[in-house]
Amino acid sequence: MGDLHIETRAGCGLASIMARKGVEARQVGAALGIDAPTSPVRKVGAGGLSLIGTGSGTWLAYAEGVYPFWSNDLRQRVDGLASVSDQSSAYVILRLSGSRARTVLQRGAPIDLHPEAFGVGSAATTVVSHIGVIVWQLDDRPTYEVALFRSFSDSFRHWLDQAAAAL
Repeated sequence: MGDLHIETRAGCGLASIMARKGVEARQVGAALGIDAPTSPVRKVGAGGLSLIGTGSGTWLAYAEGVYPFWSNDLRQRVDGLASVSDQSSAYVILRLSGSRARTVLQRGAPIDLHPEAFGVGSAATTVVSHIGVIVWQLDDRPTYEVALFRSFSDSFRHWLDQAAAAL
């Protein structure tokens, strides 16, 4: 049936961004140099910063290879437009790739991950095996990244290993 690769991502930064009342996505995006999504998708901007739409006027900012206090830079860039909360140490990010990645995620997620419904750039805030996650698709391999609260990482990994073993 194919392969499955699972990797825990390290050195990544995550921050919640919430637009202030009356501020539009385009204003926040302009301040960050990225087209801020208005739906559950992942947009990549300059410098490797991604914004993942998680709700109306809310995003998960994601960057690789961050430096200490990187969220302070985000906070300054959106000053007066949005609130920023560093979530880097609160989340774990797993990267699932290979021909079995979609199948294993579909065993626990109540959303349609078929390529016609969930393709490259798609994102969703959902649950997998009763654990809240944010998932986005990076490429057609397919490769997914799954962000979840660190305190649930052992439970999620146990489920993931069991689901993968059953394939």
